[in-house]
Amino acid sequence: MLELYQFEECPFSAHVRAKMSEWEMDYILRNVPKDKLQRHRLKKVSGQNGVPTLVDSLRDVVIAGNEKKIVAYLRSHYRSQAKH
Repeated sequence: MLELYQFEECPFSAHVRAKMSEWEMDYILRNVPKDKLQRHRLKKVSGQNGVPTLVDSLRDVVIAGNEKKIVAYLRSHYRSQAKH
């Protein structure tokens, strides 16, 4: 299962969401507060509070706070399974 921790106004999160939508990927969207000090759930899951953060529970992978690494990871591990 893929989970994306993000907040709507974050341009880096928007970039990841756009790619995942373009590739017709299913994922769970986890909205976090804009205030980094209030991101308790994200901190518990990933050990940090930066967004976007991708959690891939199938592969036991967490990619935190770096949209370029997230997109590269998705491209290499899931892009071939996507419809486009």
